[in-house]
Amino acid sequence: MPVEFNEYEQSNDSEEFDWTLREGSNAHKILAFLSEYPEQGFTPKEIHDATGVTRGSVGKTLQRLKDRQLVRHAEPYWAIGDDDRVGTYLGMVSSLEAIVKREGTESYDEWRNAAETAE
Repeated sequence: MPVEFNEYEQSNDSEEFDWTLREGSNAHKILAFLSEYPEQGFTPKEIHDATGVTRGSVGKTLQRLKDRQLVRHAEPYWAIGDDDRVGTYLGMVSSLEAIVKREGTESYDEWRNAAETAE
């Protein structure tokens, strides 16, 4: 079935990425796997085989993680990012989740957007 390509492309480009790294999300699965082998790099196929994340999602997720400097890339291999950067990010996410649970009035999206623009 044909689609209006520009609309389709824009909807895929603007697809929201879940930066909370919830357990079970593709980003969480990939980061958890890569963090087990901090000195090694893996191809997208190897990451797919190890995590069960669909092949199409592995590439997109890795690219988004790379944009946040949570993974490193040297064609064709991917590895966990700098320990300090990953630890800082995970600490921020954990803190924001705790604030939301305790206060219940904060907008996680507003905090995330502020953190992203501060980079």
